[in-house]
Amino acid sequence: MILLVYSIAATVIWIGFMTYLLIGLHQIKKLKAQPITAEQPPLAIIIAVRNEEEDLEKALQSVCNINYQNHRIIVVNDRSTDRTAEILAGFDHPRMKLITLDELPHGWLGKNNALYQGYKNSTEEWMLFTDADIEFHPDAISRAFGYVEKHNLDHLSVLPDVRSRSVILNSVLATFSMMLMMLTRPWDAKKPRRSGSLGVGAFNLVKRTAYEQAGTHVKIKLRPDDDLKLGQNIKRAGLRQDVLSGGGYICLEWYKSLQQFRNGLLKNSFSVGNYNAFRTVADVTATLLTTALPIPVMLIFGDTAIRLMACLVLAAQVFFMSVNPRNKWWYALMIPYAGFLMAYILAKSACVTLKQGGIYWRESFYSLAMLRGEEE
Repeated sequence: MILLVYSIAATVIWIGFMTYLLIGLHQIKKLKAQPITAEQPPLAIIIAVRNEEEDLEKALQSVCNINYQNHRIIVVNDRSTDRTAEILAGFDHPRMKLITLDELPHGWLGKNNALYQGYKNSTEEWMLFTDADIEFHPDAISRAFGYVEKHNLDHLSVLPDVRSRSVILNSVLATFSMMLMMLTRPWDAKKPRRSGSLGVGAFNLVKRTAYEQAGTHVKIKLRPDDDLKLGQNIKRAGLRQDVLSGGGYICLEWYKSLQQFRNGLLKNSFSVGNYNAFRTVADVTATLLTTALPIPVMLIFGDTAIRLMACLVLAAQVFFMSVNPRNKWWYALMIPYAGFLMAYILAKSACVTLKQGGIYWRESFYSLAMLRGEEE
């Protein structure tokens, strides 16, 4: 009886989830379909870099080739110890300003401080906070401003086209993206009465006055998920926000292997639950019950009727993956594995952070008391 109830609930949840997600994602417009801006307000492109020698040169070449004249590139080198400084010295671009940081202020994460220093060294009406591994289509920024002008926005995020050289990681990223979309509900970012919001580290285009009204990075100086929190703060400040899909126009290889993905998320996943162990237990349980276990449990332990429900759920998952051109149909078969992986990451991130009393971020240690705002 318990298995039957669980199977019915899982089937209803997944069918509803897939339907809701497809409707929501359909509401997100494409960057490539937007008009190129007629006007070009002053823009500061702020890039925080630290030990980025592998991807930096290619990313800088793309940003230096954008079709947007009224801009300045502010690169903040945050205590790099590899060839990053050498690569930056080799770039001779008339609109690029280099800021080198040798120290990290107390109570700041390095990237957050670097982006904030970029803001302090800019005067432009608009700022684009972006990462050091992003490849821009030449028209990406012009089209983004075309959309901003049309809808009178204060903040625009663009979802990047995320790819990995690892086939397995690509399949896991498809499930991770589904979970992130349900958590943030970016299609509701433009709706003032809805709580959905999004900030994207790859492309956060924000008006200077809006950034200041939302509290700048000072308000999120210890958040590993600073991009998401910036989006939340802008939305909560009552400012106009929206999200576009950047397929083909904003691209990056987020992680190069499944191990890099796991290790990268282990550092900051506990922050999603605001460093609350009870919430993490709830999140792990929910991830296991809704994502990892339904199909395996229903197929292995169910009778004919329950197995038919499992096939229905799997068919819905295959359909969802198939209609997204960036995914492959068989990514649906990896959803249980991705669910187990995410539950493991959430649980281990919490255990490691609690055991060591904080997190190590870019060779600096931050205590839990500091991360929770209990001390300065």
